[in-house]
Amino acid sequence: MAEFDYIIVGSGINALVAAAMLGKKNKKVLVLERNAQLGGCLRTEEVTEPGFVHDVMATTMVLFLTSPAYGALAKDLEARGLEFAHADLPTGVLRPDGSSVILSKDRQKNIATFEALSEGDGTTFDREMNLLGADAAFLFSLLGGALWSGATLKTVAREGWSKGLRQLAAWFGDALVPARGYLETTYRSEAIQALWAPWVLHCGLSPESAYSAEMVKVIGFAVEMAGCPIVKGGAANLVKAFEKLITDQGGVLRTHSDVERIMPGADNSARGVRLMSGETIYARAGVIASMTPNQIYERLLQEWPQPLPEEVTSSVARYRYGKGNMQIHYALSHQPRWKGDPDLAKVALLHLTPGLDGVSRATNECERGLLPAEPTVCVGQPASFDPSRAPEGASVLWLQLPETPRFIKGDAAGEIETPADGRWNEELRERYADRIEAMLARHIENFHEIKLSRRCYSPANLECMNMNLVGGDPYGGFCGIDQFFLWRPFKSSVNHRTHIQGLYHIGASTHPGPGLAGGSGFLLASSLR
Repeated sequence: MAEFDYIIVGSGINALVAAAMLGKKNKKVLVLERNAQLGGCLRTEEVTEPGFVHDVMATTMVLFLTSPAYGALAKDLEARGLEFAHADLPTGVLRPDGSSVILSKDRQKNIATFEALSEGDGTTFDREMNLLGADAAFLFSLLGGALWSGATLKTVAREGWSKGLRQLAAWFGDALVPARGYLETTYRSEAIQALWAPWVLHCGLSPESAYSAEMVKVIGFAVEMAGCPIVKGGAANLVKAFEKLITDQGGVLRTHSDVERIMPGADNSARGVRLMSGETIYARAGVIASMTPNQIYERLLQEWPQPLPEEVTSSVARYRYGKGNMQIHYALSHQPRWKGDPDLAKVALLHLTPGLDGVSRATNECERGLLPAEPTVCVGQPASFDPSRAPEGASVLWLQLPETPRFIKGDAAGEIETPADGRWNEELRERYADRIEAMLARHIENFHEIKLSRRCYSPANLECMNMNLVGGDPYGGFCGIDQFFLWRPFKSSVNHRTHIQGLYHIGASTHPGPGLAGGSGFLLASSLR
């Protein structure tokens, strides 16, 4: 007889949220993780020097802190040790000429900053954020709700009734505008355009992508309101809080448990899993897979007694992955002294880029398989507002390069020899990291004096750590409009159900897409009885 109600394969943020939410419904859940530690991309280690604590992959928790999942689980997680650290200056941009713009959590201060850059831009920012706030209930119900549902249909119908169908159509048209067109027609200051342009990369998009303008506005709204918080002591402490909560609810979490296949029941529904070890485990209600479509349909269902429908087979074959990612971590003996504005040292998440054109250029180079000549560099400074990340007086830097090609065809700068097979290797990784380090050193006065050590992770390294990061893509697949919202992961997808009864699909490859909000886990668990 089955011991568990649900078996969840994978232990990333969506899996943990689903397990905790089902536990609140008195469902007994088993979470299976193939790696040695839980958490998926939530991973904290001393990867450079002893005493220097690094979030190896994901770090910024604004999406989780503002999510329905956190709203439902906050008290439970906080009771089990979860704490956040906050910075008053969540983000900023630093350009090659040393000019910078910093966004605070104070609306009036931001208005003044933008007005000083270009008269009228502060007033424009205020207007844009107020307009988004007025639409927030409708917008966030679409971004984070179950799209194929009566509730969403009623929400759209109500909006159509209040706005009128023509105005509703205009609203959707505005929501599809690319960030480039929006930024160039909304803000006169190129510095403000430069502040917002890099944020589209954190959505798996480019400045020319449809709906990227809407995501820029959403991020601006969220970051100004909630900042760029991190978990005190490291992202792994969020995983530990989830582990305690799920265990307290009667659930079980197991590592070193690689699932080989999904087991069918008598009625050809998903009723359990078989591990690589040969162990078979059954569940009363079903199996939840938090992974990419390829992992489910090409690996776990490889021996399913019935062939996959043609629609599923062709959809899996056409499923596309996006840009790769690269992570670089530094241990520093002292706090960095940034050239220019001293407040740069207090910014939680700083982007180094020439601006809107620089982001577009680097993104295009990456998408063509080239190492960008001047990539967008996202620099996190967690120790500046969470002292537990480094010894007293020291610091760490968290770098993300979201425009890193999965397969390399060449170097846009013509400086680095790339391998004939297009694959990442250690020498290529370190040479490309040297390019990034030179960019840092131009902006940090004391960089060479305070640098203790560096640890780099190429797209290939990231995929080795987490098989769902295909080619280092941290977003579970290409996030363009044709593979998002109603059409994620497939054109035929209906919420988080698959064509097999009792088999559910969650994770970044499903709606509402990537990020640390735990949205798909929350939506599925909320719908199950």
